[in-house]
Amino acid sequence: MIRSGVFIYAVGRTPFGRFLGRLGGYSPAELGALTLDTLLERTGVSPDAVTRVVVGTAMPGGGTLTAARQTVLRSRVPFSTPSLGVDRACCSGMSAIALAATEVAAGAAGLFIAGGVEVLSRTPRLFERSFHRMGSLELKDPLLLDVPFGEGSIAGYTSEEALKAGVDRETQDAWALQSHERYFKAEREGFFAYERFAVPARPATGGPSGDAVTTDESPRSDTSAESLAGLPVVRGSSTITAGNAPGLNDGAAFVLLGNEEAGRNNNLEPIAELVGTTSVAEGPTSGTRTPALSILKMLEEQRLSIADVDVLEINEAFAATPLVSTLVLAEFDTTSAERLRRKTNPNGGAVAIGHPMGASGARLVMTAIAELRRRGGGRGIAAICGGFGQGEAIMVNV
Repeated sequence: MIRSGVFIYAVGRTPFGRFLGRLGGYSPAELGALTLDTLLERTGVSPDAVTRVVVGTAMPGGGTLTAARQTVLRSRVPFSTPSLGVDRACCSGMSAIALAATEVAAGAAGLFIAGGVEVLSRTPRLFERSFHRMGSLELKDPLLLDVPFGEGSIAGYTSEEALKAGVDRETQDAWALQSHERYFKAEREGFFAYERFAVPARPATGGPSGDAVTTDESPRSDTSAESLAGLPVVRGSSTITAGNAPGLNDGAAFVLLGNEEAGRNNNLEPIAELVGTTSVAEGPTSGTRTPALSILKMLEEQRLSIADVDVLEINEAFAATPLVSTLVLAEFDTTSAERLRRKTNPNGGAVAIGHPMGASGARLVMTAIAELRRRGGGRGIAAICGGFGQGEAIMVNV
């Protein structure tokens, strides 16, 4: 529940790279360590002041074992600093922040770095270790995101859930277009400079390294209603296309948090107060609405209504996700849902920015903070769904 006493002092993320793009040559630990070090450099905090590092990842890119520990070992943070890895699919980065915040609220001293990293470009194909006397062998690709408990795919059941809620292909395409339009408006205004820093290029497929990657690689300025409408559906779905879902991405995002004393001891001013965290789980095909369920649980615990929230960041695992979740929050009143959508993802979302799964939850939190700071303060909730019916939310006050 965490009502108060936990403060966020700094945020930072890499640009989000395109699949097999200019960040695809990094391992998750390398990209995570680079982000940790940059966060410390930007704040002037000594690495010795870090009590714990909490890292969320969804896929073990490049076969990385204990990505959290390897991130610490590759960074300037002392080897003696404990780390914790989190695996809650796409919720992982936000869950990492929630776990760190829970420790702070319980009285832990010092500063915590929490967030997540994903390098989907380095995700290995899998071969089950078993003895085959004869015959062909098959490598499995975990990026196909098949459903392990039945037939079909995540895209397939997301499409079905969206249609049940009355969210058709045209509505999903319109949200995807809006996501790109909002993103490019925010980019022109310099909005993302608050959270994003340049990273030396390290392409997945060779080519020049070292020049700076300064912007997110996935957003497409040429996105139009016509181009989206012309795309084929994917993975057995009825409405999901490559245009109304995010791509496969690489990136890292972390926040620096602690109690008031930790900030004072390190000459830091808080940029936000983290006042609540919630986790939920539902049926394995319920992902389009679990962000809403986590938000509703948060509002109940904080004794607030949705009208008390100024900004919502709901991860665009698909364009369908914020569309269905806002309907749930509005009790399926379409007029109320439209009002909620005006304050949801006001600077674009993952359909445009990208969705490196372990990092996205942390990105949502920092984007909410940045938008609230631009408005002069307020209350925000970041929420995300995670594979097979999980959900997470964090509330911040600025």
